[in-house]
Amino acid sequence: MLDIAGELHRWIEEGRDFAVATVVAVGGSAPRGPGAALAVDSEGTAIGSVSGGCVEGAVYELCRQALQDGESVLERFGYSDEDAFAVGLTCGGIIDILVTPVRGDTPPRAVFRAALAAAVRDEPVALARVVRGPAGLLGATLLARPDGTYEGGLGGHPELDRTAAAEAHALLEAGRTGTRELSEDGSHCPGGLTLLVECDVPPPRMIVFGAVDFAAALVKAGKFLGYHVTVCDARPVFATRARFPEADDIVVDWPHRYLRGTTTDARTVLCVLTHDAKFDIPLLTQALRMPVAFVGAMGSRRTHADRERRLREAGLGERELARLRSPIGLDLGARTPEETALSIVAEIVATRRGGTGVPLTGSETPIHREEREETEPGGTRAA
Repeated sequence: MLDIAGELHRWIEEGRDFAVATVVAVGGSAPRGPGAALAVDSEGTAIGSVSGGCVEGAVYELCRQALQDGESVLERFGYSDEDAFAVGLTCGGIIDILVTPVRGDTPPRAVFRAALAAAVRDEPVALARVVRGPAGLLGATLLARPDGTYEGGLGGHPELDRTAAAEAHALLEAGRTGTRELSEDGSHCPGGLTLLVECDVPPPRMIVFGAVDFAAALVKAGKFLGYHVTVCDARPVFATRARFPEADDIVVDWPHRYLRGTTTDARTVLCVLTHDAKFDIPLLTQALRMPVAFVGAMGSRRTHADRERRLREAGLGERELARLRSPIGLDLGARTPEETALSIVAEIVATRRGGTGVPLTGSETPIHREEREETEPGGTRAA
């Protein structure tokens, strides 16, 4: 639901009644993941999407019905073998969708309002909802904030809210949207109910070291993928706003010194394009010891071999060196800066999502993969 926070916030501030349909689980080749939402107001206006078009019409009608009867409903949509144009996912997947009415007389409205307001202010927030469980709890909502506080409630056992808030806070710290299984009494024994926790966090960072022509193309590609992009170079003549108008930040500083002082997390992507040892070695020595998502460096295979030798001399072990993506990018036969940028972000996406980088034509690998939990520094996380 937080993916359409801007429009929903406007609706709620205008006092509109609406119903929101949210993808809570997917299986197989489903086009959109948990958290994707479609909303319909009392006038029939619709925003958002839950399936890229496959089942939008049926979900629209569910939203209209929920607005009338005031009841949350969980519905499953899957592929129809008899009629590919019937209500179903012709791509072969299955999605579960929770439809929740948000009317003036419903308890979740105040919680939704607070969550949407935080989202439009780019404040971290987690929205936890019961998506499976007793009818009386279905759609119950709780909002968790980074400081550990929460508002709203799920009802039922007094321990349930505290447990749900703790689970939501843990996912918020990781910057992930996901589900959690709990019991009705608030313990962690699965089987009683399922929570969907939607997290809205600031965009992940991409830091591009080296204000070169390839960096200008990479900035554009990074922005397209939703990253907050910073360009850092020690040379003020190259690190200018005129050269990188689309960058969010331009920093003139030694790369390793800037990296040491800036904020990074497990979603941060570091792209080293300088291929100059006096910049690369101190920077990579530090970067490969940090819990970031991706560290890649540009250069020839000869440059990479020399770089590895220098990094070993600087004290890095084999496990740390194994995290280095170098030469950076997938083998696309890229020549131009734009093609090179495409090969780099393709590798970033493949690393993040667990992709192989091989063509889908003739491949048996799944098109859509399950989201992956991050367990190791430098692992992947879904954004």
